[in-house]
Amino acid sequence: MARQERAVRTRRVVLEAAAKVFAEYGYSAATVSDILKVAEMTKGALYFHFDSKEALARGVIEAQVERSLPPQDLKVQEWVDQGMLLAYQLPRDPVVRAGAVLSSDALGREQYGSAWPTLIERSARTLAEAKARGEILAHIVPQQTAELLASTFHGVQLFSQLETGLADVERRISVLYEHLMPTIAMPAVLARLDLSADRGARLFAQMEAAQTKDAERQESALATD
Repeated sequence: MARQERAVRTRRVVLEAAAKVFAEYGYSAATVSDILKVAEMTKGALYFHFDSKEALARGVIEAQVERSLPPQDLKVQEWVDQGMLLAYQLPRDPVVRAGAVLSSDALGREQYGSAWPTLIERSARTLAEAKARGEILAHIVPQQTAELLASTFHGVQLFSQLETGLADVERRISVLYEHLMPTIAMPAVLARLDLSADRGARLFAQMEAAQTKDAERQESALATD
């Protein structure tokens, strides 16, 4: 178990190092040597987890989309939460930031893929569930709306990056939802939605607390055994 935990931690260190390099230089200019310097580990340790720069990029993309959000009473709130959590993580989590950079690389993504298809599919699925519950307007087409949000989110993210280095991205994404949701949600549902700029921060804190509690339970169970 200890060996497995060490392997998980080492893999995360490698991913975070790769993410920092990809976010700063982009995929084409980044080198494995740069990543090794940031990770402060040997080539053998890195290649044990990832056998190429392409595999590292795929790992970053996969890590960006693997985390699940807490369930909410409203599915359309879960849809909003997907974007607000991403907005919170962009300036703070190098893996999420690098995933955004890599997904926007027109040439590189042909080699390692993109987070966009998975994020759009998740978004469309959540909207479809919200529609089935009568939370959104009848004329809304989940796939089209999911693609619209992805493209608009990207534009807001890019503008924030250029203007403030992502310092105001949460506020800007909150404003995006404030303008978008009245055209999507049923009026009674709209009044119940939390679109505030600190929504992502609160979600992240909730998820971290739940993860810590799970880890403590697992440690307690192992000690009992």
